[in-house]
Amino acid sequence: MSTVNFSINRSALEAARSLLSRHLHTLTKYLSDEEYRLHVLELHGDELAEEKAAIDEMWHRMRADIPPGSPEFEETFREILRQSADVVATQQRITELTATLTKLRGERESLYEMQRSLDDLSASAAETDESLDGKGLTTPRQAFTMIEEERMRIARDMHDGPAQSLANLVLQAEILERLLRKDPNLVIKELADFKDDVRHVLDDTRRLIFDLRPMTLDDLGLVPTLRKFTKEFQDNTKVMTMLRVFGEDVRLPGSYEQTLFRIIQEALNNVRKHAKAKNVDVTITFTPHEVSAVVHDDGVGFDTEHIEEHVQGRDHLGLVSMRERAGLENGDLTIESAPGQGTTVKVALQY
Repeated sequence: MSTVNFSINRSALEAARSLLSRHLHTLTKYLSDEEYRLHVLELHGDELAEEKAAIDEMWHRMRADIPPGSPEFEETFREILRQSADVVATQQRITELTATLTKLRGERESLYEMQRSLDDLSASAAETDESLDGKGLTTPRQAFTMIEEERMRIARDMHDGPAQSLANLVLQAEILERLLRKDPNLVIKELADFKDDVRHVLDDTRRLIFDLRPMTLDDLGLVPTLRKFTKEFQDNTKVMTMLRVFGEDVRLPGSYEQTLFRIIQEALNNVRKHAKAKNVDVTITFTPHEVSAVVHDDGVGFDTEHIEEHVQGRDHLGLVSMRERAGLENGDLTIESAPGQGTTVKVALQY
């Protein structure tokens, strides 16, 4: 069996990734602007339709009283034709713009797929140059890749969550402004919906802040933060999640609380993405000189030997990150799993 060796021009690869990222940013901004333009057109179309309906009603009343050929008859008829032409033209622009947006969204998804392929290629190239050292710590390239992955995730969450919702709130505010001039009674109901949407945006923003750095971790400690996190995990994933705490809940020294939280967070993230589990248990045990955490799920499991052989790949950077965090605190982390038997992640830190 022959082996094909090839080399990758890293500078060219990074330049391509950078160029693609800028193009994605430009396309996303253009899409947002066009979506706003579509909303404005739809509002304008609704107004034209209302005006045309009013003129049609007036026309039906006038036909019985105004003789054909009179100046008033001709003027009203021309106004109806003009309004009808405006409505048809606006509807045509809406149809064309909707088709354009659908095509652009498809192109954006293709660019995202290309970006993921470039990320995979970059990670594979990094593996050919460097690997985990004997202590199991990440290389600089792997650390850089993990940071970029996290930045990309945050950027996508911000765009798909709060940023998009805020744009919709602006549109809702414009609708409220129009309704206030036409029918103030309708504004009351629309304001209730508006407030609900504002609350949802606030919840999304708080979730992103929590993902970046849970404030409760500094203020209240590990266990209260995990109670909040596991409850939200269960609510969002519908996976029954149980948190058990043994021993005296004490504040931990240094960065131990952050380390344990991030490891548990990553383990639950893997459950969400891969395990197809119905139940997951998180157990925290405090002893006088050690704290340990165990995350066990009843999901599909995996072949640990196969994963160990490919642990440097982009798809397994979460496992690398967990080991890196445990190693920085001189802790021990083990992963036990088998196909069809679930997965157990164990970490212990001494202090």
